[in-house]
Amino acid sequence: MGILRRVAYLVLTMQSMHATAGSEQSGEHHYSPKEIAQFAKKVERYSAAHQAHVFIIARVGQPSNTLPKGVEFTHVALAVYSQITMQNGETKLGYAIHNLYQQADNPEISELIIDYPTDFFWSVQDLKAGIAIPTINVQKQILEAINNGVAKQVHNPKYSLIANPYNNKRQNCTEHTLNVINAALYKTTDMKQIKANTKAYFQAQPLSISRFKLFFGSIFKDDIYKKDHSGDVRIATFTSIRNYLKQYNLLAHSAVLTPDTPINTLKEK
Repeated sequence: MGILRRVAYLVLTMQSMHATAGSEQSGEHHYSPKEIAQFAKKVERYSAAHQAHVFIIARVGQPSNTLPKGVEFTHVALAVYSQITMQNGETKLGYAIHNLYQQADNPEISELIIDYPTDFFWSVQDLKAGIAIPTINVQKQILEAINNGVAKQVHNPKYSLIANPYNNKRQNCTEHTLNVINAALYKTTDMKQIKANTKAYFQAQPLSISRFKLFFGSIFKDDIYKKDHSGDVRIATFTSIRNYLKQYNLLAHSAVLTPDTPINTLKEK
């Protein structure tokens, strides 16, 4: 019976941990290609209407009822208004999404990949998007950082679903997004300085999963690693990044979009 209980706990751990980050590049789609494309276009239109040259975008990769308390989205990235080259060689303007994804065959290692809104939402469990649009000045700083290769410079390929944003031992998609933002704000790629500033000003989200589950997750799964935490586990989330920008008057607008939300009635969240 003791072994069975441990197995049951382990199953719950796997579900909760994957719900926390969900940084897989692709997977089986749960909506029709038409529904996904229409929703992706809605996100693009909404963001462009709010003068978003660069914004934080989030998606839901697991059923909402499996997410830990305080975690609303499972994958976070930066969307950049760009000139995109199509397969036929034509170019058009649209949003390129700068992601940190786990490698499919080695999930404890991540890589930086650019994809596009339809790709980004392809395997979501819920058609829901988090959007956080920084002020114009902050957008310019982030864009300059991206153009100068900062995303690569602040990337740590050692992946953890529950990476501690206050150190650089491991990293997930949300922490990497925060790193790029802070590198842009403080005009540095020195990780010690970035982490010192993060610890001083950024409030990470407490993760409400028992120590027992975290312990067994860290033993049995390579991409669940908790040794970079001391005491309670705290992580970067879309919500905590949005609140961080808002607290210091660096946020112009934020919203949560679904297919049923009329764009003209959306208010700041």
